[in-house]
Amino acid sequence: MKSALNFSVILLLLFIGVSCSNSDDNPTPAPTPVIVTFNATLDGASEVPANASTATGSATLSYNKTTKIFTLNLTYSGITPTMGHIHVGAVGVSGPVVFPFSSLTSPFSYTSVALTAAQEADLLANNYYVNLHTDAFPGGEIRGQLVTANPAGSGGGGGGGGAY
Repeated sequence: MKSALNFSVILLLLFIGVSCSNSDDNPTPAPTPVIVTFNATLDGASEVPANASTATGSATLSYNKTTKIFTLNLTYSGITPTMGHIHVGAVGVSGPVVFPFSSLTSPFSYTSVALTAAQEADLLANNYYVNLHTDAFPGGEIRGQLVTANPAGSGGGGGGGGAY
């Protein structure tokens, strides 16, 4: 009888140990990336100071909050840019270059490195703008503020949005 009781206790402890094991036949899947989309319409009226350029452009930026990396797709017409980049700055404020573009042929795509916490905060606060410079307007011919199209983010969607 005593040995049957000991066997039952050992069996129970073994069952508890196996059920508490860290191995998992069904591991938790990786989280779905949260994508936040930003849009910008570039024009001379948005420059600081504004200008009468008839050139235009549009940009869409998709930011992956999981990897902290964004991809910007930009198209423009009516200009031949000499420089282009993303600056940090609110609407109506000139700010420093944060991400310079290596290609300026429309359309083009730019992918960032992983953003710092400060860069992410500026991006999510709509404090980045796209700026294209030309010989005629070395300070910038067309500019567009990157404005959140889906503030909460989504699993890869996008949508409308505003521009400044």
